[in-house]
Order: sequence, then C-alpha cells, then structure tokens
Amino acid sequence: MPTAKTSQSSSLAPLSGRRKIRAEILIVLGLSLGQAGVYALVELIDKMTRAPLASQTTRLNPVLDERPYFDLTYQLLGIFFALVPVVLVLFLLTEPGRSAFRRIGFTFSNPKIDFGLGVGLAAFIGAGTLGVYAAGRALGITTAIVPTALDTYWWTLPVLVLSALRHAVLEEVIVVGYLFERLRELRWSVPAVIVTSALLRGSYHLYQGIGPFIGNVIMGLIFGYAYTRTRRVMPLVIAHALLDIAGFVGFALFGSAIGIGN
Repeated sequence: MPTAKTSQSSSLAPLSGRRKIRAEILIVLGLSLGQAGVYALVELIDKMTRAPLASQTTRLNPVLDERPYFDLTYQLLGIFFALVPVVLVLFLLTEPGRSAFRRIGFTFSNPKIDFGLGVGLAAFIGAGTLGVYAAGRALGITTAIVPTALDTYWWTLPVLVLSALRHAVLEEVIVVGYLFERLRELRWSVPAVIVTSALLRGSYHLYQGIGPFIGNVIMGLIFGYAYTRTRRVMPLVIAHALLDIAGFVGFALFGSAIGIGN
C-alpha cells in the first residue's frame, strides 16, 4: 500500500508535467514566432502613430548589405539561423521509438495528400489573399507590400526560393505541428488550439497592417482545420512555400511591370 508521501508525489506529477510543457512553449515561442509577434505589434503601433497605414510601404526580403556578396552571406545566414528553432522543436517532440517527423507528418510518406492538398490550399488561399489585400488597401488598414526589395543578381531568385521555404517550414512546423501537439497534451479543445494557432500566425504579420493580420488568421483557421483532419504538416508546408515563392519570385520577375505593391 503506498504511503501518503508516495500518493501525493504521484498526484503532483501530471501538474508538474503540464507546467514543464507550458514553460517549454513559452521558451520556444520566445525564441521564434512569439518574439516576432511582439515586435510586429510594436512596429504596427509605431507605424500607426507616424502616418496613415495606407501611405506606408512594407518591404519584405530587403537588401542587408550594399556589397552583393556580403548581402548574399547575410541572406543565407538569416535563413539558416531562422530554422534553428525548427530543429529545436523537432528535438523536443522526438521520443524513444517515436520520430518527431512522423509524429507531425513532416515527411513525404503520403505524396498524394501532401501535394494534392498542398496545391489546392495554395490556390484557395492565394485567391483569398489577393482579395484581402485589395480590401485592406481600399479601407486604409494595410500598408503597400513589396514582396522583395533585393537587387538583381545571379543569386536573387534562388535566395527568394530559399526564403520562401524558410518561412513555410518555420511557421508550419512550429505554429501548427509543434503547438498543436503540445496544446493537446495540455488537454486543450481542438477549437481552442486552432484559434490560438491562427491568432499567433496573424500576430507576427501585424507589421504589414490590420488586413494581413485578418488574412493570416483566416489562413491559420483553414490550415489548422486541415491539420486536424490529416495529422500531416507537410501539405501546409507545401502550400505555404508555393504561396511565398509565387509572391517573392513573381514580384522579382514581373512586379515593377504590373505595379504590385502600389
């Protein structure tokens, strides 16, 4: 028969485990997209107190150095170190006999679902994104967005593709794969997890304006629901990568000609 001390210790173990998970989530987000969300909110307030949002421009993928090869070096270093939190969460999700990659579906083991759903989501979200951006500009709640401000070099397009892949992997693995797993361990309801993930996704886009926040929350709700149905993050990574590649590379090739960002 267990002693009173043993019984008390066993009853406290689940609570201790939940506290550890909460602390882990805060640390992971503080090192990655949660931190980005805080900076984005401050940047939005800064912009709103300077001038109307509609009169301002947000430049993605900016030049980091005037000298081309140092610019390339900084771009590649930024991409590399941005992915370190992804390695961290995969490490944290790995358990004896259970791969983190398989746990969140970050594999190519089901290409029909991965590419079929990924392409479908990209087409659907892409059309919606254009509509939300146009509405936001018309309402004056969205800045003009320039998807890339890089100069034209031989390495510009490859770096833009790598940047798109960086965003796709970082956001979907952490905001969906990791966060869904950990919040489910905390016994959150599925709707609460989806909404929380979507709000986090919207938060780190606030620097672009209110419109992109709303658009990304909607995207997060759709992606979150898709994940709950498939338990696979790979379709979301593919969809996100296709969206960003189309935006970044498309602007680099045709943006100035068709007036994107005006």
